[in-house]
Amino acid sequence: MLRAVLAAGAAFVVGVLLIAGNAYLPRGVPSWVLVGPLTLVCAGIVVRRRAPLVSLGLGVAGIVFDGFVGPSLGTVLLFTDNLYAAALYGPARLARVLLGATAVLTIVAGAVAWFLMADWRQLTVMGIQTGLVLITPVTTALVLREQRDRAAAERARAEQVAHLAELDRQAAISAERTRMARELHDMIANHFSAIAIQSTAALSRKDLDATTVRTIMESVRENSVQGMAEMRAMIGLLRQEGDDGEGEATRPRLADAESLVERVRRAGMDVDTQVEGDVRELPAAVDLAGYRILQEALTNAMKHGEPPVLVRIAYEDEKVSVRVENRVGGRRSRGVEGLPGAGAGLVGMQERAVLVGGAFEAGPAAAGDDGVWRVVAVLPAEAGTDDVPALGR
Repeated sequence: MLRAVLAAGAAFVVGVLLIAGNAYLPRGVPSWVLVGPLTLVCAGIVVRRRAPLVSLGLGVAGIVFDGFVGPSLGTVLLFTDNLYAAALYGPARLARVLLGATAVLTIVAGAVAWFLMADWRQLTVMGIQTGLVLITPVTTALVLREQRDRAAAERARAEQVAHLAELDRQAAISAERTRMARELHDMIANHFSAIAIQSTAALSRKDLDATTVRTIMESVRENSVQGMAEMRAMIGLLRQEGDDGEGEATRPRLADAESLVERVRRAGMDVDTQVEGDVRELPAAVDLAGYRILQEALTNAMKHGEPPVLVRIAYEDEKVSVRVENRVGGRRSRGVEGLPGAGAGLVGMQERAVLVGGAFEAGPAAAGDDGVWRVVAVLPAEAGTDDVPALGR
């Protein structure tokens, strides 16, 4: 507001100096009268931003008044700023109306001058002069207004794109955290479940000799060390800035299923393993998914099942299947009832199978195998294989 007042004061001083220098058309009135319309248009400059319509009204009143007593050069020039401010800061519809009105007034002024002076050249002279005073500030304001609106639209679009990018980033972070949580669950659940089962067995039996207790503790230690090693390996992979292939050796593979089954056997579970077909390299995602599905299925068998557990891995031309079967019902009565479950095991296995284009099924076996729980995963053996046969009983 202070800048507007200073600008209006400077414009008023310049206008007074122009009046003092006889820069006006004499009409037989004292020159000090011309200060009145000058004051009105300068008042319009004060409120040009805060109230552009008021500024236009003061300017129109001043230029009409000046037309009767002058006109003076200073008042006419300052009135162009009133028009400019109204077209730039006022409503968009007002700017369009002003453009049409000033064009009509320019034509009318030229025609009147031609009619009064009976000289067609006055049409050109008056038309150009009036156009410079009326049309030029309005068109300039319209151009600047369009540029301003375009810049505002570009800023809004940039903010929207940034917002969408942030939403994508948050969604990616959320998805990555979900995958990490599932990976961590799969990685350590097997080891800690074995530790819990063995610890419960050792605490619930009072007749164990030192050799048996030592064997149990060695198995507990082995599961603990293995779980910590896998945890450190995964953290190391997450800390790597680039994928240079160094972490490939730490990736669990379905071909290592025997070592996984051996740990379960040492935990006290009778496991029968059958491997059909030629063991071969699988796509990295399929290999990891198969290993984790087998690991989670064995963990669930230790938590909730009864021995024996049947593990069958079949390598075929276009698919590899993982099947785990065990009886359910009796283990809970022998001291492992308190083992907590996250409820994410079956969901995680199904998601892993679906993500690599495979199929997954878990539930009671056929009617003839009453009391048997079966987990079956069929995964594509080649990258890009989408047609995985439907699961069968």
